[in-house]
Amino acid sequence: MSDPSVQQQQARPAVPVLHEERLDEVLGAAPERGRGRYRPHRVGMVWRSKVFRAGAVTVALVLCGLVILALVREQTGPEGFLVGLGLAVLPVPLLMAAFRWLDRVEPGPWRNLLFSFAWGACAAALVAIIANSFATRWIATATADPASADTLGATVIAPVVEESAKAAAVLLIFLFRRREFSGVVDGVVVAGFTATGFAFTENILYLGNAFGEDQLSGSSGFASVTAGTFFVRIVMSPFAHPLFTVLTGLGFGFAAVSARRHRARRIALPLLGLLLAMGLHALWNGSSSFGPYGFYAVYGIVMVPAFGLVTWLAIWSRQRELRTLAAELPAYAAAGWLTPAEPSALSSMRARGMARDLARHWQPDRTRGRAAARAVAEYESFATSLAGLRRRARHGAVGPDFGARERELLHHLWQRREVAAPALTHAALLTARRGAHHGRPLPTPYGTGNGYANGYAYGTGYGPGHTPGYGQTHGHTPGYGHPQGSTPGYAPGAYPPPQPYGGAPHSHRRPRT
Repeated sequence: MSDPSVQQQQARPAVPVLHEERLDEVLGAAPERGRGRYRPHRVGMVWRSKVFRAGAVTVALVLCGLVILALVREQTGPEGFLVGLGLAVLPVPLLMAAFRWLDRVEPGPWRNLLFSFAWGACAAALVAIIANSFATRWIATATADPASADTLGATVIAPVVEESAKAAAVLLIFLFRRREFSGVVDGVVVAGFTATGFAFTENILYLGNAFGEDQLSGSSGFASVTAGTFFVRIVMSPFAHPLFTVLTGLGFGFAAVSARRHRARRIALPLLGLLLAMGLHALWNGSSSFGPYGFYAVYGIVMVPAFGLVTWLAIWSRQRELRTLAAELPAYAAAGWLTPAEPSALSSMRARGMARDLARHWQPDRTRGRAAARAVAEYESFATSLAGLRRRARHGAVGPDFGARERELLHHLWQRREVAAPALTHAALLTARRGAHHGRPLPTPYGTGNGYANGYAYGTGYGPGHTPGYGQTHGHTPGYGHPQGSTPGYAPGAYPPPQPYGGAPHSHRRPRT
């Protein structure tokens, strides 16, 4: 048995306390429980309303979708459109799942991803069809050589128009959703969703036209144009358009993590990514003009290695986000915002998933279980954003709102820590000591268990007064939204100490078992 006074000292670590004026300011700025972000009242003209802007963007994309739908259906015919739609949709879930997996460390909001996909499928595709057709007809008229016009349009005009149209979606999110575009992974994911939507619409057009040709010629089976087009576009190269546009996304991603003083670099990197995307797209489109084996040569020598390199870079950036959590969060654990075990758990995808499962299973009903798992997921996301913000601040890539943004993220962590901290602490112990318990039941993170279900200890629920175990006490001190206030020394005003961008993290003892 351990001394209760020792446990109490561990539960309330000695942390630096702000001056009284700043502490009052921080506590007064605390949002209500459940608010996802600050929403200050904005007075002004109607187009400053978020609802109005969202509605305007939605209406514009819907109109573009209706126009592109009519144009594609006119070119392919009703039957060709349905065949093309059925075949073109096959790679879409796989590509979206791959990009969403890449984004699991700090998941971006679905509204950004859906906007990107809709922009690529509707707006960018409409711009490409109209601009490419106009440019090809103009070149054919000016040169009186339709064959050369088609080749020039495919290798020069199409890459410039299509990549610029797709890059517009990345640029819009980079400018207007800057908080949600914080690094290389965000650039890759946004660009990938945009290109997936564009390729979806383009594949409907190509496959629908191929089906129309087969109907006129009476071809069918593996020798048909439809089968050949499906093999080239869906089987061999579903990653082609995403690969091109991801180069643009990488440029924006590297610009996002560049120091603010390097303005030339922040402008040049997205432009360089766009130029690389256009160049690779032009090489891909012009591969058929290099001889009978030109397509296979470009595919094997350029496309596959480029795809492998970009994939490696994206996965490396994802792992770097996890390493950032392990490097930056100990400063907040030293200040008392996190338990000593949380940085380790938050930097492991296995432990993060386990923490959500623990929170879900250790509740008496499904409704509370889903709410608990959601709270843990939000806690993990906010902690990841906090670590990324601190890393960017270390490299001079944040603006003057760093302090406000840090306080906001810490507010959200504090609101959810009563639920998330015990689950993450427990998950850290399980992942660190796999197999050490030899099947013996483990103590529950939310109090004394009354039984076991599905291999998990069944806890008594959340709330103040429940001891999470391991000698750590979470939830005893009221946080934000509680009329009792906060106890100095374990309050939201206790920020990571003196040098916010440096200093070695304090060491802690492993929680008791």
